[in-house]
Amino acid sequence: MNNFNEEIYREVSFNGSSIKGNVINSDDVEIVGTSKITVEEESHEGVRIILNKDANDNIKEIKFVCSCGETKSVLLDYSEE
Repeated sequence: MNNFNEEIYREVSFNGSSIKGNVINSDDVEIVGTSKITVEEESHEGVRIILNKDANDNIKEIKFVCSCGETKSVLLDYSEE
């Protein structure tokens, strides 16, 4: 069990208009940040909760995944405008 290690993943963005076929060239990809992904092991009435956090543990996305296969997401933006 990996309770003491949190995996940090790189987030990438790419310009979809320049992609032709099934290949993405490295020139078309930009690293835009990092994420930690946490899966709540306990299912709540058939719904699994997935938390997508930044490197500072701020929640960026809450994803609800139903056992029927349907998924809903809530995106959080902390930027001040």
